[in-house]
Amino acid sequence: MSDLDQLTQSLARSLKRRRNERGFTLDALAARAGVSRGMIIQIEQARTNPSVGITVKLADALGISITTLLDYEQGSQVRLVPPEQAVRMWSTEAGSSTTLLVGTEARGPFELWSWHLAPGEGRDSDAHPPGTVELLHVSRGELTLVVDGAEHVLPAGTSVTFEADVAHGYHNKGAEPVEMTMSISVPPAHAPSH
Repeated sequence: MSDLDQLTQSLARSLKRRRNERGFTLDALAARAGVSRGMIIQIEQARTNPSVGITVKLADALGISITTLLDYEQGSQVRLVPPEQAVRMWSTEAGSSTTLLVGTEARGPFELWSWHLAPGEGRDSDAHPPGTVELLHVSRGELTLVVDGAEHVLPAGTSVTFEADVAHGYHNKGAEPVEMTMSISVPPAHAPSH
């Protein structure tokens, strides 16, 4: 079985289990995540491997980290994640990529990411749930961070924190690669009251 097949199977099991644990119907999760009911069915039946954007929306709607949604083992007080278990979420032919390094469910999902953006490349994100906070540190290059339409230029050595409950994006408008570390904290989701 390929890595992609294993990821698809793991995501299918985990999404269905997490949705049922929270008492969400397919329609309720679809509405919370802004993802079609049909797409959720395909994911739960392991018939498709969703985009990173859809995976993030589903994790946010469930109030869990992508790490948890991808069915990593949880529960140990100390959990080491060797480099080969870090999850490459996307990459481009030009060399840009992002890697989920580690995540936890302590008081809501909390994740640590490593980013590499090639010159001229970028990534945009939809708004996360209210209360979501991101922290970034640029270690190389110059990042253009766009938060709710406003651009902020972050040269190497700069750190920033912002509330990520608005549309935002990360762009490399410079001539050299951007290397950055990002941490994201999402508040826990609660099942709707009946």
